[in-house]
Amino acid sequence: MDWERDAGKLADQVTDPDSRWLAPVARVPRHELIPRWWDVDDSGGWVLRVGADDPDAWLRSVYADRSLVTRVGPSHADHAELGDCPEGVPTSSATLPGLVVRMLRHGRLGPGLSLLDLGTGAGGLTAYASHRIGAENVTSLDVDPYLTAVAGERLARMGLHPEFVTADATEHVPGSYERIVSTVGLPAGPGLRPVLAALEPGGRIATTLGRTCLIITGWKHANGDVVGVVERDTAGFMLTRSGDDYPPALGELFVLAEGAEGDERGTGRYPVVDVANAWELRSMLEVVAPGVELGYAVSGRTRTACLVHPDGSWARASAEWTDPPEVHQSGPQRLWTTLERIRNRLNAEGSLPLLGAKVRITPDGVCHLSRGKWHASIGDR
Repeated sequence: MDWERDAGKLADQVTDPDSRWLAPVARVPRHELIPRWWDVDDSGGWVLRVGADDPDAWLRSVYADRSLVTRVGPSHADHAELGDCPEGVPTSSATLPGLVVRMLRHGRLGPGLSLLDLGTGAGGLTAYASHRIGAENVTSLDVDPYLTAVAGERLARMGLHPEFVTADATEHVPGSYERIVSTVGLPAGPGLRPVLAALEPGGRIATTLGRTCLIITGWKHANGDVVGVVERDTAGFMLTRSGDDYPPALGELFVLAEGAEGDERGTGRYPVVDVANAWELRSMLEVVAPGVELGYAVSGRTRTACLVHPDGSWARASAEWTDPPEVHQSGPQRLWTTLERIRNRLNAEGSLPLLGAKVRITPDGVCHLSRGKWHASIGDR
């Protein structure tokens, strides 16, 4: 299979001509890491793609700058059969190479520096880093034993032998590292403590925070604090998980939100928005109301958004296209009101204070953000 030309084109697309990451991207046979994957069919369901069944389509897919879903719920594409239709959300993927390169750049890797790759996935970041700084300096960690095992086998066939570790990073991270790059959204608070403990003083971390698009980078100081910034860059990664699948969504609360009369009913100020894909809004909502889950549906010209929270709060906003929505809310928090306050600020000031904010992460995992007079903490609740 003539993959080198396609890999070279991909490298040209996602790196600069003088980039130290150009050669690693061009040298990794990405198709060997992704022999099968899940795609979405015309009905919105999951359908299995087998690379060997259509080699040309295989090369087009894996050497494009796109993410490929390899696991849906507990069902990995490697173990699936044609006709299987898994239900659920993605639980592992091969991250788009351009984003992998950006995260590696944020990590400030260098020869001889030890790296922990959090979230093995298909093994792409591990492979690129092994080419760049030497496999002996790279450790890749994932909660899924199959992912670490198969990535190890596939990289070994490429002549790369980094270390692979199976562990729940929110509970324990073995070893210590000078660089940590995470392609899963880490939870602020207690779940972040083991990762911070594994970062050596003077070391650097690059990660996103769960349910946000915020890329946090920082250096670890002697007192254990990590001090840095929210990069003026964004990424959307899956949340960390501790088992075969994510815990069930707040299904009963969503059913309530989708049809019940709220304790409070009114008219919203702004059009209904798909919050999950309005990344800065989503990120700010997670800062001020951590743990909100989102739903969004379009039926003809009617758009409906639902927000639910583990404390029992819920909100529903529905309207035709850009008309002011009818809003129903119940529970301890008024979630749509909270969202509208964020949108007020965005409209009044032209931006939210997240990107470019200063960051201080204390050893307890709490992330303290500040920009000008604004400040907030994530993970202290």
